[in-house]
Amino acid sequence: MTTLHQYRGRFAPSPTGPLHFGSLVTALASYLEAKSRNGQWLIRIEDLDPLREPAEATGQILNSLDAHGLFPSEPVHFQSRRSDAYHLAIENLLSRGHAYRCSCSRKELQANHGRHPQRCRDNTSTRDNPFAVRFALNNEQCQWHDQLLGPQHQVVRSEIDDPVILRKEGFFAYQLAVVVDDIEQGITDVVRGSDLLDMTAQQLQIYRALKSTPPRWLHIPVIVNDLGQKLSKQNHAPGLNNQVPVANLFAALNALNQQPPSSLRSETLENLLDWACAHWKRRAVHLTSR
Repeated sequence: MTTLHQYRGRFAPSPTGPLHFGSLVTALASYLEAKSRNGQWLIRIEDLDPLREPAEATGQILNSLDAHGLFPSEPVHFQSRRSDAYHLAIENLLSRGHAYRCSCSRKELQANHGRHPQRCRDNTSTRDNPFAVRFALNNEQCQWHDQLLGPQHQVVRSEIDDPVILRKEGFFAYQLAVVVDDIEQGITDVVRGSDLLDMTAQQLQIYRALKSTPPRWLHIPVIVNDLGQKLSKQNHAPGLNNQVPVANLFAALNALNQQPPSSLRSETLENLLDWACAHWKRRAVHLTSR
């Protein structure tokens, strides 16, 4: 595990399609925050769900980041190569009562208002039927500080909100992998979209269960389309045109309310990024609602 005290940030896309403008905005914000702090910036490919990941998507994402001059400080990290680490974390959590096997169906949970009709949290025996593994949350009035949004308060309900960390199909879930990898990579600060804000309180409990210090979080507004929907492959967001990186980054700086001078439109990619790093103002980012 990396043990560095300097700023270490990361951009961690899921390869469900090519990089679109919304993802570029998040990547740029995380890059500028790291560089403005004389820190390191890493790229992690969160390729945990092969059923939703076209074979070409990872290459498309990395090519787009390269085309826009966003190069990581270390080799790219792939979650698909981390199965052993996730298995070890799950066994650790199971052995200490922080996780449990659950064979309840989604329909059963819905019919019981999120409660487990098979009393999964209390049953530690090996299951004959297919099962997921869930993290056992504690009831909590969670309070934490977001570096852009300020004080946060989230209610965590045991059993009802317990997140899946290993799916019945054998795939590892985001809530586990993101914590394990941030610990392993020594991530000190996370810049990500505000659509992930509600996951933070659960992740804080997973960090504590794994006896690790959580990072600082900074949640930025997500980019939406004309219908008010988050830009995503599901909502048919187009991939970036890698032939015009300066125009794309100029637009991303505007989306982050950095007010770049119009002269940057005709500058080189390197000069634009130099200006952006030197003039990055975290607080200028619009505090819009999620």
